[in-house]
Amino acid sequence: MTSPASISDEDIAAFRRDGAVVLRSRFTSDWLSLLREGIDADLATPTDNFTRHTKDPDAPAYFEDYWAWNKIPQFEEFVRKSPCAPLAAQLMAAPSVNLVMDNWFLREAGSTSRPPFHQDLSYFDFEGTMCVLWLPLEPVSKDNGIAFVKGSHLWEKLFMRVRFADGHPSYEPTEVAGQTYHPPPDINADPTAYDLLQWEMDLGDCIFFDMRTLHGGLSSTTPSETVRRFTLRMTAPDGMIRYRGDWAKDERAQFEAAGYREGDRIAGSFFPQLWPR
Repeated sequence: MTSPASISDEDIAAFRRDGAVVLRSRFTSDWLSLLREGIDADLATPTDNFTRHTKDPDAPAYFEDYWAWNKIPQFEEFVRKSPCAPLAAQLMAAPSVNLVMDNWFLREAGSTSRPPFHQDLSYFDFEGTMCVLWLPLEPVSKDNGIAFVKGSHLWEKLFMRVRFADGHPSYEPTEVAGQTYHPPPDINADPTAYDLLQWEMDLGDCIFFDMRTLHGGLSSTTPSETVRRFTLRMTAPDGMIRYRGDWAKDERAQFEAAGYREGDRIAGSFFPQLWPR
């Protein structure tokens, strides 16, 4: 039987060529149950990073929390012991893998909020070879999943951070530290103009994508039941702290409080090594 942490050459090639790949049956029901328990625990006692993205307090909500791994025991067990890191190591051809950020999202039944198209790399003061695990805790149809712009990680283009609350870029196109950040294309205005990757997913399936890949919610379909997604950003040894813009100041303040500075490696106690264990 194939190990949950074994990836074919074809899947590795697809990840590097397309910027995203779906991997089937990689996480057992026990891992998914553990993450559901962790989200419930986080909802009961939210961390300081807990956010409600839905503006209307009476509407079905879209929630998020991040950097909760060292506060919620279920999340710590998952990031340290599940197949996530050895899978990432193969996809990135990395001799070691460190945690960058854990993140979960919960969209209540009837919620009309959805993730705008965005590029993870520009949200945070990080640079290097990084990938993201996207793991749904309910089955996913193409209508309620995430769409990825095929090959966009190779465009050599940085896109502005987009607010999840209203879908608008935080700033106008601007130059920061010698790099230009562009508004992301309005993919929902004409999806047929782009080569999009979308998958139906069963429980245990996951997606890995490059931190540079444009992705977001394509459908306006509202969920008929609550849906939860757990994501995990991980880095190869070249990951480092790199100033992106003042839009990332809240996140930067947290790792600066732990002693990290510009140019430091993404390693150490705040960004623990996950692989090799």
